[in-house]
Amino acid sequence: MKFDTPIPVTEIAALTGATLKGNETLMATGINEIHKVTPGDISFVDFEKYYSACLNSAATIIIINKDVDVPPGKAILVTDDPFSAYVGLVKRFRPFVPQTQAVSDSAVIGEGTVISPGVVVGHHVTIGRNCVIHPNVTIYEHTEIGDNVIIHSGTVIGADAFYFKKRATREVMWDKLVSCGRVIIENDVEIGALCTVDKGVSGDTIIGQGTKFDNMVHIGHGTIIGRNCLFAAQVGVGGKAIIEDNVILWGQVGVNKDLTIGKGAVVFAGSGVKDSIEGGKNYFGSPVEEARTKMKELAWIKRIPEMWNKLKG
Repeated sequence: MKFDTPIPVTEIAALTGATLKGNETLMATGINEIHKVTPGDISFVDFEKYYSACLNSAATIIIINKDVDVPPGKAILVTDDPFSAYVGLVKRFRPFVPQTQAVSDSAVIGEGTVISPGVVVGHHVTIGRNCVIHPNVTIYEHTEIGDNVIIHSGTVIGADAFYFKKRATREVMWDKLVSCGRVIIENDVEIGALCTVDKGVSGDTIIGQGTKFDNMVHIGHGTIIGRNCLFAAQVGVGGKAIIEDNVILWGQVGVNKDLTIGKGAVVFAGSGVKDSIEGGKNYFGSPVEEARTKMKELAWIKRIPEMWNKLKG
């Protein structure tokens, strides 16, 4: 998420109650997670194994729970609870604004676009030209939709990321990392009925040009999907996955978070993608293997009773 105007790091320190060390003249231009940061961004880290990655990332201002050496030119904000400090900043600069009408006055809708009965269009949403938004679709705030997009009934675009921190000592132990990202849907995309596309925690979930979803597809936060992909019914994709162009995921494929599926890969129905896979190949199984290899394995498994009987005889 980018701020409307740069914010002095001294103001950020005052808002979070953190101790400021390093360059006190910096201006923050946005809030982001480690894997999404660009210069000027604020990020946070509260696990020691990620200290180095965050301190050496592109982030300019880092909220951290340990007094460490400040990287040259950067600033750190030291606080006992970086997670809560980060959430406080999100709530301050991207506050929840209740919606009192179906289509927000701040939404921009292009020429020729059809908004059907029961559709909710949130604050600061942009929808391009010649789109068809079918009944009872919900489009959350700050979503951007291109031209010639079709979204079928009951789909939800831009709900919060599924991202929680465990607080084991609390009665209600799951602490929500409040989302401030967006969903961006490029031109010529079609999304089936009853799909859900979550916004990024702080960055963007992107659906590439020409991609088509069947019904009941779920896309997790911060996922980037390339052009001309085809997802059949009940595909589920975890957060921050990268799915390159021309990928086909057949029905009920499950994709783990934080991985890459290469260009032109095809994953057969009912498979589970646990780790990154190369493009240009067919895959099957859970966890997936190349389809030809997996089919050979299954053929051998079917012969086990026969081989066992021969051994006994």
